[in-house]
Amino acid sequence: MRERLTYKGHPVPYITAWSGERLPQPRVVLAADGIAFKGSVAANGNAQGRDPSGVLWQRWALRQGDGMPEYSVVHGPRQRRAMRKLLCQVCGGPSDKNEQGYLWLLEDYRGVAGWPEKEVTTHPPVCRACAPVAARLCPHLENKVVAIRAGGVLVDGVHGNLYERGGGLLPVVKEKKVVFSGDWRVRWMFANQLAATLTNVTIVDLPGLGARRRASA
Repeated sequence: MRERLTYKGHPVPYITAWSGERLPQPRVVLAADGIAFKGSVAANGNAQGRDPSGVLWQRWALRQGDGMPEYSVVHGPRQRRAMRKLLCQVCGGPSDKNEQGYLWLLEDYRGVAGWPEKEVTTHPPVCRACAPVAARLCPHLENKVVAIRAGGVLVDGVHGNLYERGGGLLPVVKEKKVVFSGDWRVRWMFANQLAATLTNVTIVDLPGLGARRRASA
């Protein structure tokens, strides 16, 4: 476990955005094959500035610790780094792994048939020391957290706003969702997070997971 950042005595997860990291976002416009930032459409109509898979990403500064933590906002670049390297979402160090796989905390949907096999999540894994902290701080885990081990982790999707052509000259947001690699709609995504599909999943008992939330945000 790496040393956690704190703010006024409260731990701040590695993937949390800080107010000093926000950047102005250029207007999203139409390109020949999807969306692009205004000023980045070439003369032939093709978009520039998207990643190699065609995704347009929300822009962030890299100034962790600058300003105030925004606990409900995910910092896209750090989330993507944590997902790709399977780092702990709280401290940014290596997540916990044993013979059953990597440790994850998920919302509890054990009433759904087949869950949690092939669960799709945008939340990176955790280390053992940080698991109770993640259970307390993450709004989506309030009073409904379950620990799992994933033997297989496929980072295969992006999460964000899916755009479509509107009635005018600008695209409009259709919905917020995950779009997977190979889907033509990735070129219509204004994304901020990576998504992973978890396989070979085992539900595990993890002592210390409580339902308490942060006293003050």
